[in-house]
Amino acid sequence: MDDAVVELLADPGRRLPHTDPRGRSLAISCGAALHHAQVAARGLGYRPAVQRWPDGPESDLLARVSLSPAARSADDVALLRALRERRTDRRRFTSWPVQGARLERLVEVARESRGDAIALHDVIDRFRLEHLVGRARLAQAADPALLEEHRRWTDHGPYDGVPAVVVPPATDEVPSRRTRFPDGSLEDRDHEIETTDGVVVLCGAADDRASWVATGEALGAVWLHAVQDGLAIVPLSQVVEVDETRSSLQHQVLLGVAAPHLVLRVGWQAISRRHLPRTPRRPVTDVLVP
Repeated sequence: MDDAVVELLADPGRRLPHTDPRGRSLAISCGAALHHAQVAARGLGYRPAVQRWPDGPESDLLARVSLSPAARSADDVALLRALRERRTDRRRFTSWPVQGARLERLVEVARESRGDAIALHDVIDRFRLEHLVGRARLAQAADPALLEEHRRWTDHGPYDGVPAVVVPPATDEVPSRRTRFPDGSLEDRDHEIETTDGVVVLCGAADDRASWVATGEALGAVWLHAVQDGLAIVPLSQVVEVDETRSSLQHQVLLGVAAPHLVLRVGWQAISRRHLPRTPRRPVTDVLVP
């Protein structure tokens, strides 16, 4: 970084090798960071100009962002507020259904933000997805190395990882039925996707790094729009991490029109529900290097 330019680099050392062998989740996370960096820049009075893949798609240098002073709009400030308010709340939603128009607006937001998305409205498609989610969880529950990786990431430390207090516990019947992090202590009910949940699949024309980063940018935009709309989002990545269930999702549910990268569960959180604490973040000096 210098006075006017910020470079975004992937850190392969932080990839979870058993959970994310191809680096899909790492790239999606970087794409979301790229989107949020632009939101933060605009909200703080800068105009970001993004050069993606300046050294090519095989490089760990994903983007170069040039900053110049600019006036802030009311929308810029509102998005910055949504960025600060965003949380991942894995608890069950209320029984209020998410209207189809709201889901389609999330799809539009994804497509306006360099990604693609498909909302699942059909009951049969949603049933198939729930079945695939269960199969993916069973497959991962049978992998001791992967489960140990998830356990190490729960309460990993003061600066990263997922605190147990924000994760619902696994069920006795299937060790990772509710979440990839099996030692959660947050009270919640069973079932992964219920009939009133909205479901959006973030996807792309290919299953490669460039598409994953674009999906991450779309994820960032969709999430902040959901916050502004009063909606909550929970990402479901396991069904995409297992080769067999990812292929079934692509061909049986999406009918081969796109490669699935991430599933989003969308719904309403109870108004009376307590706010969850922020998850740990690494010090700025650890992620922003002069």
